Amino acid sequence: MKQGLTRWTPSGMSKWDPFEEISRMQERLSQLFSELSPSGEMKALDTLSPMMDVQDKEKEIVVKADMPGVDKKDVEIDIKNNMLYINANMHREKEEEKEGYVMRERAFSRFARTFSLPANVVAEGAKAKLEDGVLTINIPKAEIEEKQKILIE
Repeated sequence: MKQGLTRWTPSGMSKWDPFEEISRMQERLSQLFSELSPSGEMKALDTLSPMMDVQDKEKEIVVKADMPGVDKKDVEIDIKNNMLYINANMHREKEEEKEGYVMRERAFSRFARTFSLPANVVAEGAKAKLEDGVLTINIPKAEIEEKQKILIE
């Protein structure tokens, strides 16, 4: 009788499942790659990942990202190989003077998100606007070439 590898679990011994192990490794790699910025550098621990909505419409992909407190001049959007890269920096400074003392507070936050778009897109013609803390990006889909039948002689 041939025995497989086993792994300890709280409920007892169970057979090792290589597909479960592969699945866990894929999840870990996906998480690692999602933390990379377009330049290939790891994101800082204080980097926020904005909540997003992605709509696949007939002729375009519409992406909406929540980015409260971000100024449009601080947002960078890139599209390469059907990947969307969004990076933004947010700076806040507050100064308060009261009865003989000055209090200054500074805050710096970074938003970053990278993901694969659900269809082939064309970066030319893409439009973005930032309004009321919501970044909306409209990206035209690439036109699909019609198939040409080839007759056999």
